[in-house]
Amino acid sequence: MKILKSVCLLFLLCAAAYGQTENLGMGAFANEHGEILVAVDASLVDFQINSPYVMFVMYMAAKSQRQDIVVNRDTVVMVYQGTEYKMPSLKELREKYKGEIHDIDFYRHLGKEGIISSWIRFYNFAEGMDFFPALTLRRTSLAVDEGSMYGFTGFRTKAYFKNPGFKKGDKVTFKVWDKKNPKLSGAVAVVID
Repeated sequence: MKILKSVCLLFLLCAAAYGQTENLGMGAFANEHGEILVAVDASLVDFQINSPYVMFVMYMAAKSQRQDIVVNRDTVVMVYQGTEYKMPSLKELREKYKGEIHDIDFYRHLGKEGIISSWIRFYNFAEGMDFFPALTLRRTSLAVDEGSMYGFTGFRTKAYFKNPGFKKGDKVTFKVWDKKNPKLSGAVAVVID
């Protein structure tokens, strides 16, 4: 019975996210209806749909400027076809996937007009912290296990997930919640083009 309730709640959250998500174009999607504002740039996935690991760029911020919210690797999940997927550890990704540098370079050349037109233009995003920092000779970002949001400062990170077998037109939901208070949450729905 408990599992059935959990599955029903999962479907309700996903359905709500689809109804409240704004398609910004160019592979970008945003939702401002939760306690955590969430925007996702999926443009790289649109081009590399067959990659074994896929990179999304996520933007998160606290809706209330008086609220301090902290998300960690376990409180950022992807829901695809009714199944929740967690991000791999940094160690797992580095051992099993060798495309990170290519992904970052390719992403750098993609248009950002869609994502920039969302609520993110009103927020600052702390530099130098990322769940999956770039692999470079001159390291500019630190690997973090959590990111915090407060006032007009949000958290921007690359979010890698093992590819569950995406196809063009698939719908994916991203859910995020505060590590201490799950009621502080947000979700965004993405369509893979």
